[in-house]
Amino acid sequence: MSAPALPRARRQWTRTGTITAAVVLLIAMHAVALESTEFKPALLVDGAQGMGRFLAEAFPPDLNWEKVLKPSLEATLVTLWIGLLGTTLSIPTALLLAALASETTTPHPVVYQAARAVLSFFRAVPDVVFALIFVTAVGLGPFAGVLALICHNTGVMGKLWAEAMEESDQGPVQALASAGASKLQQTFHANIPLVVPQFVGLLLYRFDVNVRSSLVLGLVGAGGVGLLINQAIKSFQFDQMLTHIIVVLVLIVLVDQASALIRRRLA
Repeated sequence: MSAPALPRARRQWTRTGTITAAVVLLIAMHAVALESTEFKPALLVDGAQGMGRFLAEAFPPDLNWEKVLKPSLEATLVTLWIGLLGTTLSIPTALLLAALASETTTPHPVVYQAARAVLSFFRAVPDVVFALIFVTAVGLGPFAGVLALICHNTGVMGKLWAEAMEESDQGPVQALASAGASKLQQTFHANIPLVVPQFVGLLLYRFDVNVRSSLVLGLVGAGGVGLLINQAIKSFQFDQMLTHIIVVLVLIVLVDQASALIRRRLA
């Protein structure tokens, strides 16, 4: 074997060994995960009869206007408003933290690290946990859900927007810098305008997600149709639960279609 072939063969063996080790590690992790989560598909077969009874009691859905459908529509609208406010009211804080957490716009490395830490905290704490905290602070109701989504959405959008600004074309920014513009002027006249389409697209995506999240928040007392679903399940009124779920499904489809339409217009 020639001399140049030796390093090449060694690299090939090293790469093969690395891939093999990664596959073995992944398999081992899945084995531990299956055991730790008690993942047993056979239990689904054993519980098929109970699931059948559940579905039989859920169908047909209860479409009584005064007692079920009207309250469901009203609560679903509250769920939509929670998602909307949780998205839009987080914009100022998310935008500020994004500018501070982007390497292209931050005024100082210490500020960069601090902003990243704040975004990581808001992102790491689930919106359900925030909802539980705010429910104890302001009581049951949609206000707690709005506050929870504002906190969590600030972390997610701030992170995504910061990365969008870092990946944007720096030519206009450098042109403003050479003309003597301050860091703040560069940010608001070059960095942000360049990524507005991305900002809007990410914002619409987060609105879509937040409407779904606001449904879950209702299960912990943060208002909306999730609260009605929880009450229906606890009282074994599964036909009412199905009605609420159908109304939510219609809302989600409408939000999806509206978001897609806006994104197409912006493209």
